[in-house]
Amino acid sequence: MTQFTTHTLQSAPAAAKPLLEAAKAKLGFIPNLYGNLAEAPAALQAYFDLSAHFDKTSFTPVERQVVLIAISTENNCEFCVAAHSLIARKMVKVPDAVVDALRQMKPLPDARLNTLATFTRQVVRDRGFVPQAALQAFLDVGFTQRQVIEVVLGVAMKTLSNYVNHLTGTKTNPEFSTEAWKRAA
Repeated sequence: MTQFTTHTLQSAPAAAKPLLEAAKAKLGFIPNLYGNLAEAPAALQAYFDLSAHFDKTSFTPVERQVVLIAISTENNCEFCVAAHSLIARKMVKVPDAVVDALRQMKPLPDARLNTLATFTRQVVRDRGFVPQAALQAFLDVGFTQRQVIEVVLGVAMKTLSNYVNHLTGTKTNPEFSTEAWKRAA
């Protein structure tokens, strides 16, 4: 298997160093995803930009984490499931039952959030060619056409990170180890 460098502040390309420095200042450590994305500074910047834009969507913080975990489980991304599970539980205070159901790809105990997760997974699985009935079910629980497109923004963000993690073999940081997740064989 090809070995990729998980960059540190010392090894990162010059254009990525300020981005990694900002991440370390904010988080106290550099997530391995960021270290791998640093190989292509434009990709690291794009990930940060997509994340910042996704944070500006009309979804609540809880709904955003539901979208991100649903995408990451659908894409079998061990790193992102662990990272977003920790963010969901510790920072956003998503109920444990919701996070656990997302991680197990089971129905969520909240009907509205379950519809959001189901629709999000369908967008990923069907590459946007979601059946009309699934789209209508999403809208029928009170989500909007705007939020349909905002789900796609989340998919774009997580596709970048999920695929980079798959290609580079990103290891889960110790900081996320309490939420370690293994993809289905």
